[in-house]
Amino acid sequence: MRLKDLYLKNFRNCQELSMDLDFDKIIIIGKNAQGKTNILESIYYLSSLKSPRTSNVKDFVKFGEDNFNIKGTLDKADAEIELEVEYSLNKTKVVKLNGLKTTPKNYKSAMNTVLFSTQDLLLLRGSPQDRRDWLDNAISQIYPTHDERLSKYNKIRIQKNNLLKENEINRDLLDVFNEQLVITGSNIIFTRQKFLSELKKHAIDKYKGISTNEIFSFEYSFPYFNNEDIAGALRNELEDRKSEEIARHQSCVGPHRDDIYFYLDGNDATKFASQGQHRTIVLALKLSEIELITEKQGYSPILLLDDVLAELDDLRQNYLLKSISENTQTIITSVDTLLFEEDFLRNVKIYNISKGEIIP
Repeated sequence: MRLKDLYLKNFRNCQELSMDLDFDKIIIIGKNAQGKTNILESIYYLSSLKSPRTSNVKDFVKFGEDNFNIKGTLDKADAEIELEVEYSLNKTKVVKLNGLKTTPKNYKSAMNTVLFSTQDLLLLRGSPQDRRDWLDNAISQIYPTHDERLSKYNKIRIQKNNLLKENEINRDLLDVFNEQLVITGSNIIFTRQKFLSELKKHAIDKYKGISTNEIFSFEYSFPYFNNEDIAGALRNELEDRKSEEIARHQSCVGPHRDDIYFYLDGNDATKFASQGQHRTIVLALKLSEIELITEKQGYSPILLLDDVLAELDDLRQNYLLKSISENTQTIITSVDTLLFEEDFLRNVKIYNISKGEIIP
């Protein structure tokens, strides 16, 4: 899989930008706040209709404009696919495949990307929501229906929360909402656990490739593993904590409250791991995402590395760059090329960016 070109109009600080990306390795060089991250964000959004930086699509529109446009040509399985996202402040978002409007579900199955940014390095020290977001975004690269389940679950949860805020609560309606949450929530939990189980096989080996002294592992916080057991346990917990939810006027049980626990030698890595160990864990997870997507889909996703090399020491930099398969198109942002070895730079296309424009 390879993204052959990219066109941006009125996206972030890019008035109009075109790039030839038909290379295995691309480095985008520029000082801070010049638009490097915006380019990677646009590619990630082109593939997933999500951004790691905002949930408000209006934030993409260049100041003073009322619309944006992203286009790209994808080479996949010896076929070309044209992807396009159009958005206007007074219209709905339109997504197109090969010039034809399509649904987000169908659209998101076209291109896979794995984004590794400096923000990801804080995964273990971040909030449970940060870890759930990472997990759900990774799952959606392989199982696009996961996003729909999350959306359905959150709509039911919001309706339930609105009910819990009323002065007089209709308990029969509350039971209906809880049963709907059991059905959708158990599917979400099962998919998360299945994905983590598959990812773990790769991640443990990746971690050993950097550090052979510790045993790395992780697990999901909900301790049941088949759909029937998950549904039963979730139903029981909702019933047991019903009074608490009524008192607090909010949903306290379900996959929106779950977490992922990381361990080194059986100890909680979020509390006891060093900064270097934290970064090794995240690096192992990201490289494992690539392997798992390749294993499931039959082709490698596009890897986006956003200023991450500057935050890694020489050992982890070298491991990351040497672990990238020749079949993985990799687009990297950096302030300069000093972090890269000469051998790596021989087969790389280098762009410079300044104030949202590609310059010679």
